[in-house]
Amino acid sequence: MKHEYYPKGICPVKIEFDMDGDVVRNIVFTGGCNGNLKAISKIVDGWTADDIADAFTGNTCGFKSTSCADQLATAVMKAKNGEL
Repeated sequence: MKHEYYPKGICPVKIEFDMDGDVVRNIVFTGGCNGNLKAISKIVDGWTADDIADAFTGNTCGFKSTSCADQLATAVMKAKNGEL
């Protein structure tokens, strides 16, 4: 199932991804640091929502209280829990 998440507190304006059960695939960030975000997307493609959340929840970016990775973790857990 295709999901869209509009993150808060980061440069990207949208995160899109597919979920098959709790497996996350085809992650696309709109905006932000293109190279870094493509790398994150490739690395975690095929991971479960829980694995992504375990790896990235609480990760910060500079002075911000969140990051692109943290917002991805939030997005996939919201999708897993039926909140998207």
